[in-house]
Amino acid sequence: MTGRSLDPVRRARLVLSRIGEPGDPRLTGLVSELGPLAVLDSLRSQPEQVDLREALADRLAAADPEADLRRAARAGIRFVTPEDDEWPDGLVDLAHAPVLHERGGSPVGLWVRGRLRLDEAVAGAVAVVGSRSATTYGADAAAEIGSVLGDRRRPVVSGAAFGIDQAAHRGALAARGITVAVLACGADRAYPSAHAALLDYIADVGLVISEAAPGCSPTRVRFLARNRIIAALGAGTVVVEAATRSGALNTAQWAAGMSRVLMGVPGPVTSAQSEGVHRLIRSRDGLLVTSGRDVLEAVGSAGEHLVSQDGLPSRPRDRLGFEHRVVLEAVPRRSAATSRSIARAAGLAPARVTTILEDLSRGGFVERSRDRWRQVASVLGG
Repeated sequence: MTGRSLDPVRRARLVLSRIGEPGDPRLTGLVSELGPLAVLDSLRSQPEQVDLREALADRLAAADPEADLRRAARAGIRFVTPEDDEWPDGLVDLAHAPVLHERGGSPVGLWVRGRLRLDEAVAGAVAVVGSRSATTYGADAAAEIGSVLGDRRRPVVSGAAFGIDQAAHRGALAARGITVAVLACGADRAYPSAHAALLDYIADVGLVISEAAPGCSPTRVRFLARNRIIAALGAGTVVVEAATRSGALNTAQWAAGMSRVLMGVPGPVTSAQSEGVHRLIRSRDGLLVTSGRDVLEAVGSAGEHLVSQDGLPSRPRDRLGFEHRVVLEAVPRRSAATSRSIARAAGLAPARVTTILEDLSRGGFVERSRDRWRQVASVLGG
């Protein structure tokens, strides 16, 4: 693709993606306000942007958007911008979210590796994040949440790091669900390198995305910028294990700043890895969740994925109507009684009790011996 055939707006965004640091609010704010063409022009010529221009001058001189596109194409990566139909609506919220740790704003574009449309791959997604030094408990919890979400066709967004991120991705993949990995380096790089095979597989069945241009290495600032993308792509964010100083809590702050549903999985009260999560829950910033079903209920529409309030497993007798439960309680558990005796104990008419006893017999709750009734032994405990 030559400079003559490349759309000017897309070309400007490609240049800005290469020269700017991900999430630099000086740049993202200007692009949102003025548009990429005007910002690029101001960086080249206008004195009011002198500080930013001087900071980016060397990068701007070396920028080669056509070369970036060729390099990306060889790695199966495309550049997606807000002008494209597949740009997710959730990213728009970043333009209005507060700046956090000197990062913020909507990305000028995203580098996407994978065949799925970006907007469809993150539709209804949930972000699952947490500690790199996860415990077995935390990894199991993240995997279960990822699996349940994947099974219900809720995409899982995470950062492909060790620990909780990895477990959440693998849980979704095990359920044949969609998962999206958001990187702090170029989408053509594997970070951590031990997850190269995992990232290749995610790219095959989901997406690997980055705000950083191809070839960029991960830095602390880029991780902070990456976290806001993870939060913006999810309808909610679940934190599974996070110490008091944790990148996962940074993601949680972004989620709260965009009014996303924020959830936390509690851990042992003695666990340092869960201390940050416990603070989220105690401050009522995060909703306590203990399973994938809880997460589905939290992010679902009203009345969708409701979880039993008492948390107890359903018993067959719980489905009985009021009169049937009254009669069943009146039936002896060890000795047997006549229907008239049962009717007196239940306070109901004998004819009605006879009908109900027949119903209970068909349901396996009571048994009849001649003219007497007693409860079936298998329902005594429930």
